[in-house]
Amino acid sequence: MTIAENRPPLSGGAAAPPDQRAGARQPRFLDQPLLGVVSMAAFTLNEHGRINHWNHAATELFGAGPLQAAGRSPASLLRLPQEHRGAFEPEVFGHVWCGACIVPRADDGRPAEVGWWVYPIEPDGDRGARNVRVLALAADLRRLREDGPGLAMDGVLVAAPDGAARRAAGARLLRVEPVLAPPMDAPGAEETATGEAGADEPGADENVTGKNVTGEAATEGPVGDGLARHGAGHGSGHGDGPLARRLAELLPAAGTAATDAIVSRVLALGRPAVSLSVTVRLPVVPHIGDMPRALRIRPRAVSPHTAAADHDDRDGAAASSGTTGTSGTSGADENETLTFLSEAGQQIGGSLDHLQAARTLAEVLVPRVADFAAVELLEGVAADSAQPSADLDETAVMRRVAVAHNDEPGRWERIVPEGETLVLGRGTPFVRAMRTGRAVHVPQVDAEFAARLSASFAGRDLTPLFTGRDLLIVPLIARGRVLGTFKLLRKPDRPRFDDLELAMVDELARRAALCVDNGRLYRREVQVAQELQRSMLPADPPEVPGARVHYRYRPAGQAAQVGGDWFDAFPLPGRRLGIVVGDVMGHGLTSAAIMGQMRTAVRTLAVEDMRPDLLLRQLDELARRLGEGYVATCLYAVYDPVARRCSFANAGHVPPVLVSESGESRVLPVPAGLPIGVGGEPFETMEIEVEDGSRLVLCTDGLLERRDRDIDQGLDELRVLLAGPDRPLDATCDALLDALATTAPADDIAIVAVGLDGIPKDDVAVWELEPEPSMVPRTRAQVAFKLAEWRLDAVADTVQLLVSELITNALLHGAGAIVLRLIRGDALLCEVYDDGQDMPHLRHADATAESGRGLQLVSHIAARWGTHRTDGGKVVWFEHRLPE
Repeated sequence: MTIAENRPPLSGGAAAPPDQRAGARQPRFLDQPLLGVVSMAAFTLNEHGRINHWNHAATELFGAGPLQAAGRSPASLLRLPQEHRGAFEPEVFGHVWCGACIVPRADDGRPAEVGWWVYPIEPDGDRGARNVRVLALAADLRRLREDGPGLAMDGVLVAAPDGAARRAAGARLLRVEPVLAPPMDAPGAEETATGEAGADEPGADENVTGKNVTGEAATEGPVGDGLARHGAGHGSGHGDGPLARRLAELLPAAGTAATDAIVSRVLALGRPAVSLSVTVRLPVVPHIGDMPRALRIRPRAVSPHTAAADHDDRDGAAASSGTTGTSGTSGADENETLTFLSEAGQQIGGSLDHLQAARTLAEVLVPRVADFAAVELLEGVAADSAQPSADLDETAVMRRVAVAHNDEPGRWERIVPEGETLVLGRGTPFVRAMRTGRAVHVPQVDAEFAARLSASFAGRDLTPLFTGRDLLIVPLIARGRVLGTFKLLRKPDRPRFDDLELAMVDELARRAALCVDNGRLYRREVQVAQELQRSMLPADPPEVPGARVHYRYRPAGQAAQVGGDWFDAFPLPGRRLGIVVGDVMGHGLTSAAIMGQMRTAVRTLAVEDMRPDLLLRQLDELARRLGEGYVATCLYAVYDPVARRCSFANAGHVPPVLVSESGESRVLPVPAGLPIGVGGEPFETMEIEVEDGSRLVLCTDGLLERRDRDIDQGLDELRVLLAGPDRPLDATCDALLDALATTAPADDIAIVAVGLDGIPKDDVAVWELEPEPSMVPRTRAQVAFKLAEWRLDAVADTVQLLVSELITNALLHGAGAIVLRLIRGDALLCEVYDDGQDMPHLRHADATAESGRGLQLVSHIAARWGTHRTDGGKVVWFEHRLPE
């Protein structure tokens, strides 16, 4: 098909009548007329970044009038995404930006899908031009996709006002995205493009063509590849032509000189265009012979003079075009280019590592496109230590992350090594490409220019690499931020980069930049998720007398999807050990945050020394108060190494496995219970006696459950693996992971293995005291005798003083029987039990007060002290360091 010039106004409305010159060659598709109209919103910013011009189309698109918009920044008025705000700051961004984003309307908050063309305007001597520093053009992409860009194709596409008639016509737009048509060098030449449409089978839905629709002309491009084919067109960047006139109508009334300066600046940077991917339903007809009769298209009869004129016009446009025209390019070359773009894009985007994406970019370019390729990223991007730069100066540090060439191995590795850091001057073409956002092409690098380039790389002579070669430097820009550049070199005996290749490399750079930025963002997300999870999980197992604790944790295969599995072990009063394993429903940061709150709540409640079932009940009530999403399974256990007993309470979690000293393993019949956050049923505490040398293993269901194995089968395998003679707990945890888990499990895996050794009975002393005043001196003597037996005479006097204070406090303020217990371990623990309910606390004693100084004395002398409740009363305790 051939699509010639048509001229809809940029600001919307009916299409302008075509020129008399274009009357002989109307825009046609399948021999039918074609018209296109795109409504363009426009506003300008002054030197302070404030809106000083706002057209009517902008009011319709964004829901804000000129008075509401005047004097405000686009970020505050339009609530632009953070990553795109820099494009509206010329001092920061510095080059034209084309992209799309979702912007909520200012009036009702409805999301608008907006395509942007944002142009920085350099200050000019004219006062009117100085007041415009940024020109922003915008279009409603959703409206273009749903209603089309005012396309009318009689018999194929019907320009009906309602969507039903358009759907009945059998055509729809699959993709609409903003693009930049290259600047035109040949004013007056008509823009043309040719292509073919067909179908292998009648009745099939066929992607016939994608079109780039500018404010002046509609040009055809390949379907879905985002790479438009352009010829020359009206508007050369000198202020003439229909596009220049239409563009001038969008600008504020600032005088002819100011308007011409702004228009010339915009046209030099590239014309706004829309890339469309169209699907057309072809008619269903009987197949007779080699081609359906209804699909046979006869060429129009043209006179030799007209054909010759058409041929000369196309040749002239191609010859005069200095941009990415395709007049001299065959369809086979275009198809090969599209195939390469598709395959290269898949390879580059196949990795979530931003550095690997950069390496793949260099590898796919050599030797297909160039003989040498090097990718250099800003140091902050390569190391992922900072956001991509919005401004560049002489201090910008870059790192060469990838080099590929087709010379002999080792030819350039010494002078352009990977991993080298570079500081490039502002005047170099590498920095210029990043600052302007446009590729720098040097068809042949002479010796003088090669020497200047080589001087940018301190201590390296790169003149053999550059001299005589075709050089192309392309910036990598994504989401309005500069990531770096890549340079391509061709040997002298190879053809120069043609227009199609330049356009192809530009498109590949856009895709590669997004892949690199996506990889960087993914790595940042993974780091945040992992750091969050690490901060919420215990670091080192606690060291407690009578027990050995070991952890293992393996996250799920999706690194960024942190799980809600948690585990913990912590000392409790009386030399006991609290152990908890839980699993929050779901994955992601929300589950990790809930997991952190659950773990903190368990530790807080455990300090109160309540029974396991009461602790789970309190945790369940807390979860239900916090919200519906707080649902988790949990198993809580308390090991008493003095009594040699274990108590358990379960909330829908996997039961533990106990291994005796002889090597016999069994799954403990802990009552299942309902998960935390469900409520409605009480929890139960189960107590068992354990012998010294036993091992207790708790885990989450990620270790046991797989696609080919349910939890019960996994528990049986776990029990079998744990049976047998005793071995180090570290080796036990590793063996369980090797046998039952995969390297990239579908769910998180947490394992807590505890060696139940118990505290020797000789290290424990217990006295039941009669609540009478004479018990205080008797108890002091008994304590002194026991400390001498333990060879702790060095601390006997101090410990006797502290014991007498606690016993006196229990005698005066407590109730019932009084029990004193001493436990020797890594420190000396003293506990005083009584049946009173009033908890003692520190207080300031006046000079004349008769009480209140005992606990202050304990707090000052003891290493630690505290109180906690029991089922029948309370305990006051202190710890004293053992002598060296």
